[in-house]
Amino acid sequence: QVQLMETGGGLVQPGGSLRLSCAASISIFGSSSMRWYRQAPGKERELLAGITPDGRTNYYADSVRGRFTISRDNSKNMLYLQMNNLKPEDTAVYFCQMPRFPSPDYWGQGTQVTVSS
Repeated sequence: QVQLMETGGGLVQPGGSLRLSCAASISIFGSSSMRWYRQAPGKERELLAGITPDGRTNYYADSVRGRFTISRDNSKNMLYLQMNNLKPEDTAVYFCQMPRFPSPDYWGQGTQVTVSS
C-alpha cells in the first residue's frame, strides 16, 4: 500500500522557518510529479507548490512564492517544503500529494503548522 507521510510541522513564531518532509513508500516516486497543499480551517484546500520528477520545473502559488521552496531527493523518496518568513495566515494543515490522473491521487495524512506569537 502506498504511503505518503508528512513530518516537520509545529508551532513557530511569525517570521520563523520550518521544513516539512514527505516520505513516500512507493517505487514510482522518482518518476512522479509531487505537490504540496494546505488547508486552513473553513477554507478550501490550496495548491502551494509542485515539482516535476527531475526537480527542474517548479510551480508556486502567489501566496508563497519567494518564501517557500519545494525540493526532492529521489534517492531517498523524499519531498520537502522549506518555509521561510512564515505568517499567521500560513497556519494550516499541510499535505503532500502524488497526482495519479486518471487514477485517484495519493495523499498524506497532513501535518499541522501553526504560526503564532
